[in-house]
Amino acid sequence: MSAAAAAVSNDPEVALMARIAAGEQGDALGRLIERYSRPLYGLGMRLLGDKGMAEELVQDSFVRVWRSASSYDSERGSVRTFVYTIARRAAIDLQRRSNRIPVPVELAADDRPVGQEAGVPDSFDRLLTQLEVREAMSTLSDSHREVVELFYDGGLSQREIAERIDVPLGTVKTRTYHALRALRLQLEERGLDV
Repeated sequence: MSAAAAAVSNDPEVALMARIAAGEQGDALGRLIERYSRPLYGLGMRLLGDKGMAEELVQDSFVRVWRSASSYDSERGSVRTFVYTIARRAAIDLQRRSNRIPVPVELAADDRPVGQEAGVPDSFDRLLTQLEVREAMSTLSDSHREVVELFYDGGLSQREIAERIDVPLGTVKTRTYHALRALRLQLEERGLDV
């Protein structure tokens, strides 16, 4: 991202990244830390299950953000996606470092652990995906989130949803369409293939 592009950006987080990339360490990095340290700590607790490792994840992530700020490109994704991608890599590294006792793993012919189906992500990746989907769902309006949750979590048909929330079937179909479209865009922004 060029400095000129960042300067005209209306997104305050993009402007912060541009300032960090330009060498500012104080205020810009501090603001980014304020915005993301708590969510990254929560991510670390879920992924790593240890307070110390979660704290290390937060610190390591922000050091990496500071070091790689110049590689941030706002056209490739949001600052949030950039920070979470870095945190994910940091969590993987921390997890690898914490596994000091090697566990023998029998590999199938295609280099995947025996018992794991081809194309099925490991539990770590699955958890990250679930967190991203949950975060993306939180961006939907209440009425859009409601129809998606009733359909996917509640197992209701669109007709049953219409009866339950007392709106016409066409309204449910429209809300579902717009909700799934918005959800897809949110997930793509987070780098998830949908």
